[in-house]
Amino acid sequence: MTRVLLLSTYEMGRQPFGLASPAAWLRDAGCEVVALDLSRQPLDPDAVRAADLVAFYLPMHTATRLAGPVIARVRELNPGARLCAYGLYAPLNESHLRALGVSHILGAEFEEELVALALGANQPSTGNVMPLPRLAFRVPDRRMLPALTRYARLHVGTDDVRTVAYTEATRGCKHLCRHCPIVPIYNGQFRVVPVDVVMADVRQQIEAGASHVTFGDPDFFNGPRHAMAIVERLAAEHPGVTYDVTIKVEHLLKHRALLPRLRETGCLFVTSAVEAVDDTILAKLAKGHTRADFVETVALCRDAALTLAPTFVAFTPWTTIEGYGELLATLRELDLIEHVPSIQLAIRLLIPDGSRLLELADIRTLIDPFDAASLVHPWRHPDPRVDALQDAIARVVGRAPRHSRSEIFERIEALTYAATGADAGVPEIVSQRPSGPAIVRAAVPYLDEPWYC
Repeated sequence: MTRVLLLSTYEMGRQPFGLASPAAWLRDAGCEVVALDLSRQPLDPDAVRAADLVAFYLPMHTATRLAGPVIARVRELNPGARLCAYGLYAPLNESHLRALGVSHILGAEFEEELVALALGANQPSTGNVMPLPRLAFRVPDRRMLPALTRYARLHVGTDDVRTVAYTEATRGCKHLCRHCPIVPIYNGQFRVVPVDVVMADVRQQIEAGASHVTFGDPDFFNGPRHAMAIVERLAAEHPGVTYDVTIKVEHLLKHRALLPRLRETGCLFVTSAVEAVDDTILAKLAKGHTRADFVETVALCRDAALTLAPTFVAFTPWTTIEGYGELLATLRELDLIEHVPSIQLAIRLLIPDGSRLLELADIRTLIDPFDAASLVHPWRHPDPRVDALQDAIARVVGRAPRHSRSEIFERIEALTYAATGADAGVPEIVSQRPSGPAIVRAAVPYLDEPWYC
């Protein structure tokens, strides 16, 4: 019997779907499986020594950086084990991972290929096969993972704290945003997980104590009919269980008629990757929406009594000091300060190998060669003041975890206005406050482990 060790280093405070899903496939194939989430559990030397195959789940940049020392430790403990890396960031960092001793690189829709590898396929594998396979998805096996209570919890108001389930109704994305790590792997494709499989995964987590579900799809409305079928089932089978989703601004506008029904079926908030309020930057990122679209979306969500949680890539090579001030002023004008985790105001654009950003001539002239330590192409802003401001804001956010979002926001405003040479205060901006009542700040739901890439 093949012994497989699955390792996750970080998945944004969630119980790792990327361990639970392949665990089900591997066990059905007759493998002996151990799954460890190293964000919550120590590395077990005995499990490493016993493994024939050690597979590292790398869904994002931070997880990949954290995996480096673990790979070295695994090789030290078990030099004869085959090493595999799978997930979005494995193909993007193939050269780096092979230099660390990883011989098998799997990307999207990895479960079937991981089983084949465990059962004896020994040729070094690389990246993804196009078109991507269509898998017969299975209900994830979460039995070996830490309890849901050990992961990020949802806070609603001051006294309501909920245990959170995490699942995926679709994988991939049909859009081609330049900065997104999904694009080089899926290239506009997405895959639908059957409703029965999604609901079975949700059900087992509710039975384990969850009362809120995060749907981790890159865009829940890539398949709106499929999405609505799932939340209608959720509301019917588990009344009182709430959920959150991620949806593009473009799709929130296109499918605006569905927003009230999201709220009625238990949606507490919608995360949307707004990224910027500058139309030039949005065009560079190929986001498919404008600043005006964002303002309209805020109004639509308020009219539907849905909390919108926008995320941003606040610092890019095209960001100016004045433009960053405009972002802050827009958030204040739209009454969104409490809706945005403070870390979002310090995020700096990452440019990994394979990114569509490398298509842009101004990016190619700006970046340094790929850096294996940071796993990105480093870049410096043409205006040193912008890099200095980003560094100062990152320090403020990192040193003030117990302060409210409003308190941190005011510190960031002061730093920004000082960088412009202007007097402290809130500048006037030309925009229209959306109609409809703003969500009461104390009622904005949030997870107590703000995610980052």
